Formats: sequence, structure tokens, C-alpha cells
Amino acid sequence: MKESRTVIGLINPKSPENVGAVMRAAGCYQADAVTYTGVRYDRAMKFTTDTKTMVDNIPLVNVECVLDDLPADTKVVCVELALGATPLPYFEHPEKAIYIFGPEDGSIPQAIADRADHVVYVPTVGCMNLAATVNVLLYDRLAKSDDMMQGDELIKQSRDNRNRLKVKACTEMA
Repeated sequence: MKESRTVIGLINPKSPENVGAVMRAAGCYQADAVTYTGVRYDRAMKFTTDTKTMVDNIPLVNVECVLDDLPADTKVVCVELALGATPLPYFEHPEKAIYIFGPEDGSIPQAIADRADHVVYVPTVGCMNLAATVNVLLYDRLAKSDDMMQGDELIKQSRDNRNRLKVKACTEMA
């Protein structure tokens, strides 16, 4: 099996809440790193929504350009409501990818989109916020993966410690 690597690249994010939620999504869906450009996030760097403190486990790195220092076999995937983009349900995820997302109040620079191997979009009516889009993209990658973890042990380790819900067997409900 090939080694999978997933990096999230954020272009000049402004909201610490969104970056915190992106970090939580990165942890839930096992992304390897999150990079970001710009200075707006640094001015308000509080992980108010990174409730699992994923920043302790997943690197969150400020970079000059999200495309710098990528391994040669990493595919660049821009996620944007861009004319000519591929709808996410029809997209086949590469093993090694950096998924690049634009800022909450703008879009990915044309120069970065021009260097992308793929440009995809989530087919919604209207636009989602940054963190929601990252969650949908990472879920889609997981759902289409051959090595998705599943079962009661995963549920036990993932759920809140106050959650004790069980599904009754069909014979118990009759």
C-alpha cells in the first residue's frame, strides 16, 4: 500500500475560530499537517474551537507560500467555487495531496490555481465557510478511501465520554 499524506493549505485565514475548527477536522480525519500564509491569523491566534488541542499533534505552520517545499509526488488540489472546477463527488483523491483553501473573504490566487493538478468544488447552493468546507473535503477523502477505520472500537475511542448510546438489535425493537 502507498503511503498516504494529507496536508491542508490555508491562504491568509482571518478567523481563529475557523483555523481552530480546521485543526479539529485535521485531527478527526488524520491529516498530517496544516500550513497557512499571511499575518491575519497570527494577530488573533487563539484556538477557541480546537477543543481537542490538535495543534499539539498536528503541525500548524506559517509559510510564505503553501506550495514551497512540497515533495515532488504531492498533488496540488485547490478547493474553490471556480469556473471549470470538478464537482467533489466525481473527484478521485490522490494518495499524497495538499488541499488548498482560500480565505474566508476572498479566493485562492490565480497563480496558485494555475499550478494546481486539480481544482474541485463542493456542489452547494451558496458558499460554505472555511472550516465546513475543509470538513466536507476530508470526509469525502475518507469515504472514498480503501482503508477507512470503522466499528465499535473506533466509536468508543472517538465519542464524547458522556455518550453511552447503543443501537438495539432488530429483534429487541420488535
